[in-house]
Amino acid sequence: MARNIQSLERAAAMLRLLAGGERRLGLSDIASSLGLAKGTAHGILRTLQQEGFVEQDDASGRYQLGAELLRLGTTYLDVHELRARALVWTDDLARSSGESVYLGVLHQQGVLIVHHVFRPDDSRQVLEIGAMQPLHSTALGKVLSAYDPVAHSEAIEADRKPFTERTVCELEDFEHILDMSRARGYAADVEETWEGVASVAAPIHDRRRMPVGAVGITGAVERLCRDGELRPELIAAVRDCARAVSRDLGAGRF
Repeated sequence: MARNIQSLERAAAMLRLLAGGERRLGLSDIASSLGLAKGTAHGILRTLQQEGFVEQDDASGRYQLGAELLRLGTTYLDVHELRARALVWTDDLARSSGESVYLGVLHQQGVLIVHHVFRPDDSRQVLEIGAMQPLHSTALGKVLSAYDPVAHSEAIEADRKPFTERTVCELEDFEHILDMSRARGYAADVEETWEGVASVAAPIHDRRRMPVGAVGITGAVERLCRDGELRPELIAAVRDCARAVSRDLGAGRF
């Protein structure tokens, strides 16, 4: 019979302790609770911290669960299931809006495009499944940053470089945009990532009402905007699509 690996058992016990006790625990508390020497406990904590499973408060030195665990917890929803649930609705959105539709999920420090529906015309287009988009400037990225705590942390810690003169890079201004996105239920990108290109996106939630992705449309500014503002009927169509996919994932009504 295979023997268990002691260091993994101790790491698992440490994570359970941090999950079930106070918000933050000191090294002595953790070592004492698990019957470990301080040196042993510190070595495990250091490894868990390097992997993002544990975070240490700079002021108190106490430990708490890290953002990587939240990321792993939300990935129980397979991306293939998300795509499968979104297929019909994204096709409908492309037809009704006349624009390209993108489905994105958080991946590392950006947005991974997992589904792309071409604009329904005869123009030459390139399939962008597998492409990465930035969190701080795109509509998909801003929606994920507004609703997903892990995406928010990634966007805050990342180098928010300017892509155009309209890109919002300052932290205070960026946080204000995220607040507005949460209040409105969608995010916009009007020439913040690419000159002459606009997009609008809304969040997708699962049965636990956790954000698992975002859906949006992208196209030329002159088509998506009217008098300098995104066309309200397109915003409504994107939000309706996101709600429909969320309902199919068991989120209920939003």
